[in-house]
Amino acid sequence: MNSLHTILAPLFARRYYHVLIMLIVFIMGACSPDKKTYTSDCDDEQTFKKVSFTHLLDSLSYYDQQYIEVTGVYREGKEQSALYDQAAAIPVNNKAIWVNFSQECELYLVGTRIGLFEYNDGKFTQMNNKLLRIRGKVDTHNKGHLNQYKGCIDRVSLIEL
Repeated sequence: MNSLHTILAPLFARRYYHVLIMLIVFIMGACSPDKKTYTSDCDDEQTFKKVSFTHLLDSLSYYDQQYIEVTGVYREGKEQSALYDQAAAIPVNNKAIWVNFSQECELYLVGTRIGLFEYNDGKFTQMNNKLLRIRGKVDTHNKGHLNQYKGCIDRVSLIEL
């Protein structure tokens, strides 16, 4: 019996060692940077319809003046504040939606009084070319800078990046 234990103990030890290593690798792979969510108390009473970016673009007039939640890639720059389809290889403005941030709907990091557009920890919040989940009100009459966008998301009340 003692010789059986001598033979099996190292096998079990190695087996559990590999399981432990695999578990550590799995846990480390599952860890990702925490998402940051900024919210406003604007339109708290509204129900937001989750829509895909493609569906929103295809049916924009249907969603006019409605509150939606959509995900896309945000691009900002000089006279640019727009949401694009994450699948688009080349961003095209007439297939994008202008994002109109408003001082009426100030966005704060959840659980803090740190504003989305405030200088914090030595930098501003980086959103350019990031995938965002956004909530707001669709306005098909506002087509953004030089009317070059498909429509607008106004009264932004949630940004998750």
